[in-house]
Amino acid sequence: MRSGVAYLPLHGGRAPKWLFDRMKKLAKYIVIAFVEEWGPDLFLQRLSDPFWFQALGCVLGFDWHSSGLTVTTTAAIKEGIKGIESDLGLFVAGGKGKRALKTPDDIKRFGDVAGVDAEELVYVSRVVAKVDSSALQDGYQLYHHTLFFTSSGNWAVIQQGMNESTLYARRYHWLKDSVDSFVEEPHTAIISDGTSSVLNMVAKESKNARDVVVGLTSEKPERLLKEIKSIRELKLPSHHYVVGSVDPDRIYRGFVSAYERNPADFEELLVTKNVGPKTIRALALIAEILYGTPPSFRDPAKFSFAHGGKDGHPYPVDRRVYDNSIEVLKRVVQRSKISPLDKNKVLRRLQHAVRSGIGG
Repeated sequence: MRSGVAYLPLHGGRAPKWLFDRMKKLAKYIVIAFVEEWGPDLFLQRLSDPFWFQALGCVLGFDWHSSGLTVTTTAAIKEGIKGIESDLGLFVAGGKGKRALKTPDDIKRFGDVAGVDAEELVYVSRVVAKVDSSALQDGYQLYHHTLFFTSSGNWAVIQQGMNESTLYARRYHWLKDSVDSFVEEPHTAIISDGTSSVLNMVAKESKNARDVVVGLTSEKPERLLKEIKSIRELKLPSHHYVVGSVDPDRIYRGFVSAYERNPADFEELLVTKNVGPKTIRALALIAEILYGTPPSFRDPAKFSFAHGGKDGHPYPVDRRVYDNSIEVLKRVVQRSKISPLDKNKVLRRLQHAVRSGIGG
């Protein structure tokens, strides 16, 4: 799967300390057991699968239908493997809110240790965020961004946005091995509930619109400003919500930045400084009106899922059973280090432990 999206409602509060402390420990041993058996690259593939990731969050005990599952699960993994990243060959950067803004710092801090090109990963972090905030405008403001990467240079991104009107969140998954282009159909494995008409500049059918938009950036910013004012006054198409709150005078700086950079393609335009959602919307509208290249309004979201924890659904978290699960996995991991060559015995031991121990 290249990526996925999930609709999740906003729940108040946060995971209580007693639960999050356990989540970190359980996440640690789950990751260790998985990486020892199948390697860190396959772990990234699993994280990029929205169903697998949702199930992992439920195993850790968080609410099955809460937006907090994304934030808490990624944080539990990050905190759980802290200090052993090099041993695992697995590294985690970013997080929620201000922590997300420090993703480049996290990447650079781990870059030399991991033996990867940190600048390349910083770019990945940036372009992925710009795609899901500017190129795909679905009404969800990004507030969480986590990048996972391995010593082999593979990466996966999990980020989430919030719709302030509906108080629902939408989660986006990315995986390096499955991304042929950052700006054309990067979301082919989408999981979400309802859909709506959105500005989707990364849809395949938006290719002509992308090409024309890039061409428009070679026009003088003053001409673009004049065109957008004229369009708003006289020729606004039926789907005028595309420009919604666009103030022509406020997006002038974006026009100037694009003109000065003279981007070669849409991806380069997207990561240009001062070019955000409003600039992209305005350019898309001008392209449609002047050159007849309408962008896609197809929402890539398809359907949702549900699993389930913290708030007592489907049942309250049993602390005794949870602690027992941690200890069982801890013992299995420790034993696997003693006999690293006998992986089949380790796996059978893990399966037996899960059936007998975790069930209480």
